[in-house]
Amino acid sequence: MPLSASDDGNAAQIEYWNGPGGMRWLESQQTHDVLLAKAGELLIARATPTSGEVALDIGCGCSATTIELAKRVVPRGRVLGVDVSAPMIELARRRAPKELPIEFVEADATVYQFEPGRADLLLSRFGVMFFADPLRSFSNMRVGLRKGARVVFVCWREPRMNAWLMLPLQEAYRHVPRLPEMAPDDPGPFSFASEQRVRGVLERAGFDRINLEPVELTFDLANGGGLSAAVETAMHIGPTSRALDGQPAEKHTAVAESIRAALAPFESKGSIPLPGAFWIVTARNP
Repeated sequence: MPLSASDDGNAAQIEYWNGPGGMRWLESQQTHDVLLAKAGELLIARATPTSGEVALDIGCGCSATTIELAKRVVPRGRVLGVDVSAPMIELARRRAPKELPIEFVEADATVYQFEPGRADLLLSRFGVMFFADPLRSFSNMRVGLRKGARVVFVCWREPRMNAWLMLPLQEAYRHVPRLPEMAPDDPGPFSFASEQRVRGVLERAGFDRINLEPVELTFDLANGGGLSAAVETAMHIGPTSRALDGQPAEKHTAVAESIRAALAPFESKGSIPLPGAFWIVTARNP
C-alpha cells in the first residue's frame, strides 16, 4: 500500500529509498545484515524486549531487527515495522516467518497515525537519522507509546570515526564529483552524530532519562569474503553508493580499482576490518 501521507520535508528521502537506494539495499541485503549484525545485537540487548510487549521498529528496512524483536515478545506481544521504502517493506513481508506477530506498514513515521499510548518499546537500527524535522517525527512517534515506554536506537557518530564508510568515499572522489555539501543537521547518516543535538531533540519531544552510550567497533567490509567482496560492499553502501549514482561504467571501474588499492593493506585472512562508531541512545516516555 503506497504512502497515504508524508512530511513534505521527507520527500527526497522517500524518493531515494523507493528508488536507487532501496534497490541497492535489496541487492545486498544479506551482506548488509551480516555487516550490521553486531550493532543489531547490541541494540536488542539494550532494548530488553520481553514476552507480551508491543514494539515499534522504525526504519525497519528488510526486517532483520523486526524479526528478532518478534521472537522475544511472543506469544502475546506484537511488533509493528515501519518504513518508507515499498520494495524493502515487500521483502520484509516475504522474509518474516508467518508464525511471528509482525505487521509491516509502508509509512512516514513523521505523520503516521500510531495507535495512541499502546507500545512498550520504540526501537530503530540506523533508521532515525533521515527525518527532515526529527522533533516533529519523535513527537509523533511518542503518541504511540504508553507512559514509561522505552526508546532505544543506534545512530552513527562523526564521519571521521567511521573509516569503513569514509575511506571508500574519499577514493571515489578521485574519479567522480563530490556530493553536495551538507549541514550537520541535514537528513543523512550522520545527522545524529552530535550528542547535544540528539539530547535536544528527545528532550523537546518530551522524553526523559536520555543516555547516549558511545560504541566503537570494527566493520568487516568483506564479511570474510576477501578483497573483491569488500570492494563490492563498499560501492553499494552509504555515501559512496550515492556518489556513484548515474556515473558511467568506466567511472565505476576506476573507483573500484582505487578502493581495492586503499583496502588491500587492511586485508587479514579474508577480512577487511575498518573502524566505525555509533551511539546507543536510550530514553523513556515519562
